[in-house]
Amino acid sequence: MRLDVLWQFMQVDMEADRFENKMRQSENRQKLIKQRNFLMEQQANMKKLENDVAVMQDRLEAVRDEAERLEKVLGNLCAEIEANPPQSAEEAQSRSETVQKVSDSLVRYEQELSKMRRDAEAKDRQQKEIRVRAAKTKAEYDSLKVVYDKEYKADAHTLNPRRWSRRCSSAITASSSIARLRWRSSSMASAADASCSCRARRCSS
Repeated sequence: MRLDVLWQFMQVDMEADRFENKMRQSENRQKLIKQRNFLMEQQANMKKLENDVAVMQDRLEAVRDEAERLEKVLGNLCAEIEANPPQSAEEAQSRSETVQKVSDSLVRYEQELSKMRRDAEAKDRQQKEIRVRAAKTKAEYDSLKVVYDKEYKADAHTLNPRRWSRRCSSAITASSSIARLRWRSSSMASAADASCSCRARRCSS
């Protein structure tokens, strides 16, 4: 095969590679990839928030139940003191300490409830913000995807003939290599036959 023809095929092959790289680096394709990654990130964030909210909801119910129980206990203690006042200073001190202990526990649970409600509101706002951003990005993605698909179709129409030329180049190069191997094998076989003939003539002499 002539070297100038092979060089032409190599040029076409390199041009096809450059065109493919240009397609991969197109501005719209890069934007689509960025938007897709953003949507996937927001999806992961939303999933984490949902899991956090589920755990928080379980804890919230447990804390609320305990706060309600302590409220009833405290009410019963106060009612008991009113119905049956302490008969001694020691008894009054003991009942007072019990009431204070239950009251302190109730305050802690109410504080935790208040904090959990604030956290729940904050996570709810985060979820709403994620939904708004994701919806906006998804709309932009869908719109840009229509434009990119048209560009890709046009570029693919240009690239396909170059890919065909690349395959032809590879096939021709392979065929040329096979031909050279066959020529070498044939030359080696001819040389071997010639050597055997010489040895045979020397032996007959």
